[in-house]
Amino acid sequence: MTPMLVQHHPHPASAPPVADGPGRARDWAEIQERMLVPLYEAVYQHLEVGTRTRLLGLGCGSGLALLMAAARGAQVTGVDTDHARMDLARERLLPESGTGGGHRHGGTKLLYGRPAEAGDATRPAYNLVTAFQPVGGCGPEEDEEADGLAAALAAAAPMAERGSAVVLTGWGPPERCATSAVLRVAGRLTERLRTATSWRPALRDDLEEVAGRAGLRPDGSGRVACPFGYADMGSAVRGLMSTGLFDAAVAASDQATVEKEVIEALHPHVRADGTVWMANVFRYLVARTP
Repeated sequence: MTPMLVQHHPHPASAPPVADGPGRARDWAEIQERMLVPLYEAVYQHLEVGTRTRLLGLGCGSGLALLMAAARGAQVTGVDTDHARMDLARERLLPESGTGGGHRHGGTKLLYGRPAEAGDATRPAYNLVTAFQPVGGCGPEEDEEADGLAAALAAAAPMAERGSAVVLTGWGPPERCATSAVLRVAGRLTERLRTATSWRPALRDDLEEVAGRAGLRPDGSGRVACPFGYADMGSAVRGLMSTGLFDAAVAASDQATVEKEVIEALHPHVRADGTVWMANVFRYLVARTP
């Protein structure tokens, strides 16, 4: 299930995680994260995010979705367990705050840790919770990862007003996601090397199943075109590798082997001018807190 392309998550014991340092976090922030702007914008427009919105972003990463909500007038709080990405979120949203554990400025609050860290009795309850890490993608560990996201959503729900919107996102049908061909590299390598993780296409009810595990009530959904466009092959590889999806394959083999296979999978998507372009569709589900 949250890597999929744009996801960073715990790795199974059989596949030691690849270091996610400042360089890779910046590749995510500067190259890959912007690919999901149409998804963020569609969700915010659908839910009429504005000055009355009190948003809690789970797994907020480097903060682009929070920045877009704040630009609409929302009061935003973000929480994440990735230090490098949180440092970049602070550069974007709290440039004068430094890089400590949690900071607040002008209604914006960024916290390192789990959803429980976002509880604050001094502030009004949230009325929107977002989990923008795409659900759907990692085979045998899918249930474990889905349970983790469901637990995070269940922990966040009591911090929100009754009936508040909770947004989950996921990959669309593989036949409408050109990037699926590249993601299959992770599946082929991990299956060949008999590691615990292999990519699989998103399933139709992935989002509903996670919402159900969290005790949330589905209340509508939508689909959004999110093409992945890169200036050149190098940018494409850096962006895709920053997602975390290929970490198990790198840990089981080596970075050069994985990058070589990713490049081969990207060749059909290279245009005459050297840019790389892949059409994709993402899905979002709006659920409601009890």
